[in-house]
Amino acid sequence: MKEIEEKWQRAWDEGNAFVSDNNSQKPKYYVLEMWPYPSGKCHVGHLRNYSIGDVIARFFRAKDYNVLHPMGWDAFGLPAENAAITNKLHPETWTYSNIDVMRKQLKAIGLSYDWKRELTTCDPSYYKHEQKFFIDLLNKGLAYQKESIVNWDPVDQTVLANEQVENGRGWRSGALVEKKYLKQWFLKITNYNEELLKDIDSLDGWPDKVKTMQKNWIDKSQGANFYFNVADSDQKIEVYTTTPEAIFGATFVALAYNHPFIENIKQTDEIKQFIDKCIHNSTAESDIEKAKKEAVFTGLFAAHPFDKNIKLPIIIANFVLMDYGSGAIYGCPAHDQRDFELSQNTKNLPVRQIATSKDGYIDLTSKAYLYKEDDIIINSSFLTGMTVKDAREKVINKFEELGIGTRKINYRLRDWGISRQRYWGCPIPIIYCEKCGTLPIPINELPVELPKDVNFEKPGNPLEHHPSWKHTDCPKCKGKATRETDTFDTFFESSWYFARFCNIHSSEMVDTKSCDYWLPVDQYIGGVEHAILHLLYARFFTKAMADIRYLKTREPFKNLLTQGMVLHITYKDKSRKWLYPSEVETKNGKFFHKITGEEVYEGKLEKMSKSKNNVIDLDLMLETHGADAIRMFVLSDSPAERDLEWSNAGIDGCKKFIAKLTAQTDRIFNLLKKGESNSKNNNELNSQVHATIKNVTEDILAYRLNKAIARIRELFNYVSDEVSRESGDLANSYFGIKTVIQLLNPFIPHITEELWQKIGNDVPLYKTSWPSFDESKLQVSTYTIAIQINGKLRATYDFSVNASQEEIKKIVINLPAIQKYINDAEIKKFIIVPQKIVNIVV
Repeated sequence: MKEIEEKWQRAWDEGNAFVSDNNSQKPKYYVLEMWPYPSGKCHVGHLRNYSIGDVIARFFRAKDYNVLHPMGWDAFGLPAENAAITNKLHPETWTYSNIDVMRKQLKAIGLSYDWKRELTTCDPSYYKHEQKFFIDLLNKGLAYQKESIVNWDPVDQTVLANEQVENGRGWRSGALVEKKYLKQWFLKITNYNEELLKDIDSLDGWPDKVKTMQKNWIDKSQGANFYFNVADSDQKIEVYTTTPEAIFGATFVALAYNHPFIENIKQTDEIKQFIDKCIHNSTAESDIEKAKKEAVFTGLFAAHPFDKNIKLPIIIANFVLMDYGSGAIYGCPAHDQRDFELSQNTKNLPVRQIATSKDGYIDLTSKAYLYKEDDIIINSSFLTGMTVKDAREKVINKFEELGIGTRKINYRLRDWGISRQRYWGCPIPIIYCEKCGTLPIPINELPVELPKDVNFEKPGNPLEHHPSWKHTDCPKCKGKATRETDTFDTFFESSWYFARFCNIHSSEMVDTKSCDYWLPVDQYIGGVEHAILHLLYARFFTKAMADIRYLKTREPFKNLLTQGMVLHITYKDKSRKWLYPSEVETKNGKFFHKITGEEVYEGKLEKMSKSKNNVIDLDLMLETHGADAIRMFVLSDSPAERDLEWSNAGIDGCKKFIAKLTAQTDRIFNLLKKGESNSKNNNELNSQVHATIKNVTEDILAYRLNKAIARIRELFNYVSDEVSRESGDLANSYFGIKTVIQLLNPFIPHITEELWQKIGNDVPLYKTSWPSFDESKLQVSTYTIAIQINGKLRATYDFSVNASQEEIKKIVINLPAIQKYINDAEIKKFIIVPQKIVNIVV
């Protein structure tokens, strides 16, 4: 198999088989998988993702589309910097070395990429365009700098994303993370809040779960801003709430630990210790949900806006965030789960019910009651008796009437902080001059390239420590100035690459004419873990690029497929060390270490991960089984959007099928070459072929790739049965096996190309059109019935599908082959099993 695979990979490469044409008159189809980070080697998760995309690309080429199917490398990021520190290598050396390895693997899988469009984000010829785009955003008011609170790792001296904070510690250094204010660059994604939200409904080709995740992340809420007066003071606390109707259920006012109000109060040791604890907490939504809800009392009270006799304690709570709303909330433990948990933990915050269901029964012993809009308000003064919906409108009107609040729409989505304190990223093209202030780099001086001579011995950002790189001249006054040493968040590079692929040689960021032709991407494929940030940022970039007149489209991806993960059993030895599957063997239903012979413990079925060693060596799989067998397995074992359990038995089954396909094709072709004659025409087989073409076409379009393969295998079995019969229909069997080869080509391209050539076709499959089906042949006009006498087969006959049972009986009795067996014997029973068997009992 290896020789066959290498032969066809060379042929595709030499024949420019998959090169796209920007000037084609054919209809276009753009299929794209989320590009990989070059971290070392491809894994079988990559194999599955890219094989799915390859099936779709090959299918549409065969359907006579001009297909764009490119590949590139999302090459900036911390892993390269960490590897540089560990291995004493320059990040660039490590990155390009990995790219070479992974490119070779992708070619060995037989993926139909247009390699002439390969992109690498760490190449200055790529990132100079995003530096120019950042300046465009700055000029349009969509980029700005402000002081922002960040997760700061005091050991690595870098900002950490929420996802890099584990139990309050830096994911790499293990140091307690601090919250500190730092000047950061931001993009105004919030300018597009409403459009990003509204346009989700137009994405008909996206999974509902992804659209819901995007909506929840943007999280538009309608509520009110209003003020609490601080008792015995002229101070006020502004609160944003989405549930103003619950105001009479309020039992406290809670502030974020860094709320400006706290700076003006007397801070006890208890308050200081609590704030210090909050400084080290993660601000990730998932971590806040799991964390114990805690608070500390400030010693102050807020006056209820509608009842001055009600005094609410002002507390500092660990789950209130300064960057949402106003950084202050009012707590209603009866009807908000976080507030309820806090009340249970502190024991001194009462639970005051203000809404009830229609049946009147509410249980507040173990959790909050999350009321609905048609529930009834109780215990709430002038709101009592109203529905929740009406009470919400009433109380907002009251706020506005009293001049203490106003109606407001709020979004959870925050502006995108793009500054990262690291070396291996795209430099932010900004200069700081004491005289002229903050200035963009002149366009004719782009790209601002990274220096090659860096070292990572000092903690923090090597660009900050570099002796000369950051020192430059001001483009305005020509005096001394310094460069920005932060680099872009790597999501910046992956938010526009799909547009660059349309013409990678454009002197501008993108070639507008090519983008008009190719965009939006017709089919985008990738993991659901990127369903929020990457897709949201790509959508934002597309809209911003359209507003700056780089593009005309405002949505980047027409259809989205989020493929499932690849799972494998985990193994541990007696010392609880993770083992690779290749280190384990099975004996009598138990697992043992291949070298030591010690018994091994089988763990859970989990996503393949280097951290748990439950990964499969792709090179070993290619060497052992061949690309086609492993491609077929990852595509046939479960639906594309579902998780796949890795199975050596499954791969062996695919390998055996390919061997059977090869043998049966040889047999049919050899019989034809010998001039074997046909005894009859099997219309049912012919119909089966046309039905399979129709169904497989529909399956591929609907991502039912496993079902498509199953249908093709059914047709193969039908053809094999026909050939094995003594009087089989050889002509239709040949038609059938040709169709099997054509339909399987997108799935197992190497062996199908080889077999196609072997059966006498001069034009290779990649240049051959997808088979078409004849609607009129989907329904057969006749069917064959076996005729038995006393259970023994005596004849067969082809009947019209319209024949009645009486007509069948009359025809059977008068058949010469039957007459000689029944003669004048009495027929006791005449049994007809429709379209299968006739049995005459005499």
